[in-house]
Amino acid sequence: MRISWITAAAILISTQATAGLEQDLLSCSAKADKLDRLICYDRVAASVKSAPEATSGISTSTAAATTVIAASQAQSVTATPTTLPANIEDEFGNKNLKKNKEEAKKEITKIYMEIASISKDPYGALKISFSNGQVWKQSDSRRYKVKQGQNVFIEKAALGSFILGTDERNSTIRVKRLK
Repeated sequence: MRISWITAAAILISTQATAGLEQDLLSCSAKADKLDRLICYDRVAASVKSAPEATSGISTSTAAATTVIAASQAQSVTATPTTLPANIEDEFGNKNLKKNKEEAKKEITKIYMEIASISKDPYGALKISFSNGQVWKQSDSRRYKVKQGQNVFIEKAALGSFILGTDERNSTIRVKRLK
């Protein structure tokens, strides 16, 4: 009977502690300034760490249960990553910007390769092996004729995709690299 009372008390205390912790975290996340938000989160973490010391008046088994609950809450609070760049708005999408004309010239957008072998998968998509060891597979369903020993180009296309074509023809197919 006594164990059930102790368990009930521990659950009641943990529910109240969790509700208070959630409220504190919500108030911290509502702050607009980064530094104020960080200070608020540090204050909440410090209060979670000092929670076992404040429960010294409670019986030892209830204090132990509260310590376990507070420790699990402290782990969930400290497990969140806080390694964001200083100016996150400035960094967003920055890798797609070209800094200057020289960097734009250095970027490779088209390569020419010789076809070593051609095969088809069960769905009829081309699987093309090149003389340099690369293997590319057709990712669309259009018909495209290529021959072994033919020189083709692979070019960067929209949204990180690639197209395969020849200089003699005006049509291309979408491909993705396998190897």
